[in-house]
Amino acid sequence: MFVLVEMVDTVRIPPWQFERKLNDSIAEELNKKLANKVVYNVGLCICLFDITKLEDAYVFPGDGASHTKVSLGFFDDILIPPESLQQPAKFDETEQVWVWEYETEEGAHDLYMDTGEEIRFRVVDESFVDTSPTGPSSAEAASASEEVPKKEAPYTLVGSISEPGLGLLSWWTSN
Repeated sequence: MFVLVEMVDTVRIPPWQFERKLNDSIAEELNKKLANKVVYNVGLCICLFDITKLEDAYVFPGDGASHTKVSLGFFDDILIPPESLQQPAKFDETEQVWVWEYETEEGAHDLYMDTGEEIRFRVVDESFVDTSPTGPSSAEAASASEEVPKKEAPYTLVGSISEPGLGLLSWWTSN
């Protein structure tokens, strides 16, 4: 089971990173500190999901680095392929959402899977990619290509909502 955990931490940004955007520097430092690490009473932190709050940054005497208190959440790389949705399902081009065509005795009802809604899903596969930085190979160093490397998520889950009780939480709430 995977959960999204909100944490609070104070992040130290060294002076040589001041030229970068604050959010980028903080995200990098938090991922260095927490990604792929086990945290007491939390479990394995996969990767940073979002920075939800930034407080004022402080520079302490004799340090030179800024210290910023932040609230953060972890993990956003979960894929549910179309064949793993409740069936029959279709993609509504107008609304840009997937729709479950739920059959009842009164007929079919369209249940929309709106973006940002909380869901319950089953993990069917996981993928870990080592995203540690590496130096260029001799072939890459010889060619002066300006290609931007493809950014991959370090950890990805593949899920399914094709079973009873899975999908949007609002579908299964009892009144």
